[in-house]
Amino acid sequence: MKCPICRVGQTKPGTATLTLERNGSTIVVKGVPAQVCGNCAEEYIDEKAAAQVLESAEKDLRAGVKVEVRDYVAA
Repeated sequence: MKCPICRVGQTKPGTATLTLERNGSTIVVKGVPAQVCGNCAEEYIDEKAAAQVLESAEKDLRAGVKVEVRDYVAA
């Protein structure tokens, strides 16, 4: 797809690192599948991957995690 940010580059499959913060907790997820612009490097996470990361993060927050760094694992 054409990048809606720079309006020049085309996106291609790649990965992104997501950092989620809430109420003093920080969760970093590396290697999340994304479309990445070849021009400006903007990252677009697909809906399924984003939902999976958020669901996992919610479980960690309920368990009391304060800082977590992990690799993405597809369900």
